[in-house]
Amino acid sequence: MSSNEAGAPARSHAEAMDAIYRTQRHIYDLTRKYYLLGRDRLIADLAPPPGGTVLELGCGTARNLIIAAKRYPDARFFGFDISEAMLEAARVSVRKAGLEGRIFLTRGDATAFSAQHLFGLQGFDRVFCSYTLSMIPGWEKAVAAAAASLAPGGRMHIVDFGMQDELPRWFAKSLHAWLARFQVSPRRELGLVAQNVAQTCGLRIDHRPLYRGYAQYAVIGG
Repeated sequence: MSSNEAGAPARSHAEAMDAIYRTQRHIYDLTRKYYLLGRDRLIADLAPPPGGTVLELGCGTARNLIIAAKRYPDARFFGFDISEAMLEAARVSVRKAGLEGRIFLTRGDATAFSAQHLFGLQGFDRVFCSYTLSMIPGWEKAVAAAAASLAPGGRMHIVDFGMQDELPRWFAKSLHAWLARFQVSPRRELGLVAQNVAQTCGLRIDHRPLYRGYAQYAVIGG
């Protein structure tokens, strides 16, 4: 389901994201690379099969998709975002990278989407979310929708902010306050939600902290 079909809540979230990123999209990748830890590890773990399909929820500027497409030249890549402002930046980046034939972008709502509706596919060999769930109202639905979009034998990879429980309290408090300015909220229940989704779908789950709890990483797969 696209963001236009998801009703007022999705439109409201889309408007909020556009307001935040209409200007920030121009410096997003430069500034985020210092604190969105674990993204490149996730990409290295994807390892899609030859001719496979990979989907990113909340693709933003397409930074991750471009890196992954260069790393896995035999796969096709798909991404969607609820922010049209970010998609404008993503389309420019994909075109500059010469990857328009292998990276396909559209607008969509991560909490209610269909692989068939968005891209005409039955499912994806790999699905990933990189620091997006912490920005999505109803993020639990996004995890369930992503798992449901996996092709048989597929895997879903998630990296996002952890709760920083093993780091100094002042650091965690300051980070959470700063993230809240951008409507970002670390998801303490991510591990439990991912486990419940995996059990419902008959899939395995691996969830672990990274960098002393700064980030968390989950893999759901068959």
